[in-house]
Amino acid sequence: MTETVKGPASYFPSIEKKYGRSIAEWKSLIHASPLTKHMELVSWLKTEHGLGHGHANALVAHTLAEASGK
Repeated sequence: MTETVKGPASYFPSIEKKYGRSIAEWKSLIHASPLTKHMELVSWLKTEHGLGHGHANALVAHTLAEASGK
């Protein structure tokens, strides 16, 4: 039996399908950005890359948590 994915990662399949980039690509873009604050990154993904708020928020939350070792 497969484990249900919870939290921000639960959005990943729909993000990849809707926007045509892998999660690794999105994370690379986030890491390459000079921005560091959560909402700055969310706003940037929304305005520069056309992501919806929930998808942008999930990517940023997961990426920042991963980077901080949480």
